[in-house]
Amino acid sequence: MKIWLDGGLQNTDSARVSVFDHGLTVGDGVFETVKAQEGRPFALTRHLDRLTRSARGLGLPDPDLDEVRRACAAVLEADPVPLGRLRITYTGGYGPLGSDRGEHGPTLVVALGGTSRRADTTAAVTVPWTRNERGAVTGLKTTSYAENVVALARAHEHGATEALFGNTVGQLCEGTGSNVFVVLDGEIHTPPLRSGCLAGITRALTIEWTGAQETDLPLDVLRSADEVFLTSTLRDVQAVHRVDDRELPGAPGPVTAKAMRVFEERAGDDLDP
Repeated sequence: MKIWLDGGLQNTDSARVSVFDHGLTVGDGVFETVKAQEGRPFALTRHLDRLTRSARGLGLPDPDLDEVRRACAAVLEADPVPLGRLRITYTGGYGPLGSDRGEHGPTLVVALGGTSRRADTTAAVTVPWTRNERGAVTGLKTTSYAENVVALARAHEHGATEALFGNTVGQLCEGTGSNVFVVLDGEIHTPPLRSGCLAGITRALTIEWTGAQETDLPLDVLRSADEVFLTSTLRDVQAVHRVDDRELPGAPGPVTAKAMRVFEERAGDDLDP
């Protein structure tokens, strides 16, 4: 397989990033995961816009989006897969062993891995840790994912594929790699960005295409919501049939099922909405 590194394609078994790269030593980097179907990326423009916003939020130079697009195209052409996870990683580059950055400039890596279609329904758990809605990197898609690794491991221990966080004031926020939606009296609601959640690409499209409302929600809404579903790049719209010990029989419910259909149809009509 091939990846893009240092301005060109390299073999994965020989490509090397310095052990002093700031993305490794202190998590100083941002990334995007893009769905690719039959060698074609979905919503790439939106993902690149968010990559730039995240980089600016960390104080990194704006990524060269022309290079990123070339890198994505080259990697997809080199290793076509029916359904792929295209990962764009952009870090602070070679630096000292500390929080200060070096002068060598950023590192760009683009890689592709095969994946499979997610199930229509899944289970989720809530976790005792919180998202900080006022943090320095809140809303940025950074490579500092250790908190998510720990929470996702907790989910797997309980037979679930996602862990859901509240924020510091007890509001529903997001999952480790997804946004969460609930159905109340036939209406779709999702936490607003001020809750501390990531501005998910699939989240934004789902709001646009279904008319979902951004609403401050208590974490315990998950115990009473008529339906619950998750959105993410690789989940698209995925119903939740269990939250903690609460079963939601019949998932996907009618509102979620319609959202799933709408998203699939609209995404199929436009690969770069």
